Amino acid sequence: MLHPVTWLDVFTSVPLTGNALAVVHDADGIDDQAMLAFARETRLSETTFVQAATDGRADYRNRIWTTTCEVPFAGHPSLGTAVAVARLRGEKSVRYVQQTDAGCQPVEVQIDGFVARASILQEQPSFGPKPDPVAVMRAAGLSAADADPTLPAQIVSTGLTNLLAPVRREALHRAAPPGRETLRALLEPLGATVLYLAAVDPDAGAARARGFLVDHAAIAEDPATGSAAGELLAYLRERDGTSELTIEQGVEMGRPSRLECTWEEDRPRVGGDVVIVAEGRLLLAV
Repeated sequence: MLHPVTWLDVFTSVPLTGNALAVVHDADGIDDQAMLAFARETRLSETTFVQAATDGRADYRNRIWTTTCEVPFAGHPSLGTAVAVARLRGEKSVRYVQQTDAGCQPVEVQIDGFVARASILQEQPSFGPKPDPVAVMRAAGLSAADADPTLPAQIVSTGLTNLLAPVRREALHRAAPPGRETLRALLEPLGATVLYLAAVDPDAGAARARGFLVDHAAIAEDPATGSAAGELLAYLRERDGTSELTIEQGVEMGRPSRLECTWEEDRPRVGGDVVIVAEGRLLLAV
């Protein structure tokens, strides 16, 4: 069976920067094993599969797979999938309700040629434990002195649980990808997916960030982590009422990304540019 495939770069308007995503459409007949296998084939941080919604509130179901497992929610796969769906349907300005395992999230899309703008209203934030800062910094090759003295590391979720670790700005570029077992030992007991280092400038409403996650074969650095971006805004809002935040990520790995976050009622909205890179067909025996 042939499945339409859209390849996009998210949180950028420049092709071959930002965070890449492959979207497989008409995926109702694809089983979980094949989804995981194709996600590993792409070697991207996430690959998504669009299915018919099983929740009456939603327009489609978004199945999000890393190279190791399915995840309940993620930021750039949500934006990129909505743009891919809109393009396949021929819709240039649209609001969808997307079904993920984390719930139903409203997504807004504006398409102009091969470039789009999209934003998603994430789930209400929940806040978890604050792990030992020494262990957190050590995992990234840093010392306790590199941690932001006013912002402790903490577990936060807006649909996907991540470990936020604010650091001093001068320490961010010195961070090193953790060893696989080191990162697993840090994240798995906390139920977290990404170690998200962020250097925050609260006066400017801006931050620089780097995210690390466990790939099926190694450690991967994420060019743009939309889930953690919304969580960082929620984290800052809890402390000082921050309502807007612009985050740069992916600079150190040559895939610069820009994530724009605003507070809307009781949850974060995360948005940015999306550019379509390629379109084709996937032949997958199911």
